Amino acid sequence: MRPVILVTPDFEEQRYFLKRPYADAVIDAGGLPLVPPYGAHVEQLLAMAQGLVVTGGAFDIAPEAYGEERRDGCGPEKSERTRFEWALLGGALDRGLPVLGICGGMQLLNVVRGGTLVQDIAREVQGAGPHEQAMPRHEIAHPIRAADGSFLARALELGGPAAVNTTHHQAVKDVGRGLVATAWAEDGIVEAIEDPNARFCVGVQWHPELLAETAPWNRALFRELVASARAQRP
Repeated sequence: MRPVILVTPDFEEQRYFLKRPYADAVIDAGGLPLVPPYGAHVEQLLAMAQGLVVTGGAFDIAPEAYGEERRDGCGPEKSERTRFEWALLGGALDRGLPVLGICGGMQLLNVVRGGTLVQDIAREVQGAGPHEQAMPRHEIAHPIRAADGSFLARALELGGPAAVNTTHHQAVKDVGRGLVATAWAEDGIVEAIEDPNARFCVGVQWHPELLAETAPWNRALFRELVASARAQRP
């Protein structure tokens, strides 16, 4: 049977929604995506799941969550979503479930582990390049450098350009407990974090679900997540 992978949704007005590429990527990797509604019992969800994907979205984590005051450039929040994803992610980490954080999901992974964020790259990082691309998001925007021995480096060995798309204005600043930075943009912005002591705990700042054709090595992120989740099954 396919392992169940929780994939967190976004919402607007009265609708939950999940962009299809997230679900397609999990299915293609051999998993069964399950979209949990906010307010659902977290422990029950985690008891039936073997993995978790925390997705991105057009909102920011409240700076108070990582001990800072809001500064100019920090964007809108979705406090209900953040509370729910925080509980799911914290529970998944406690259980040792495989976790993949994408874009804002990577930032949340860092904050849950006690790390901090750059609230607005353009205002706070001197010499930073553009990180909100104008071209379609299935196209690559800038190269990355992966740390030797990291999961990302192994994924890159599968072929394809060492380059990613980009659609974010915040970034990891201080890396959280137990995590290490494993990929960077040319301007030094952290592009990936990993927990080297976990079976699979990876955060990426780009959107790998959109790059299956443009940079096929991104499929390895979902394949490894699902493989680790399959090993999680009783």
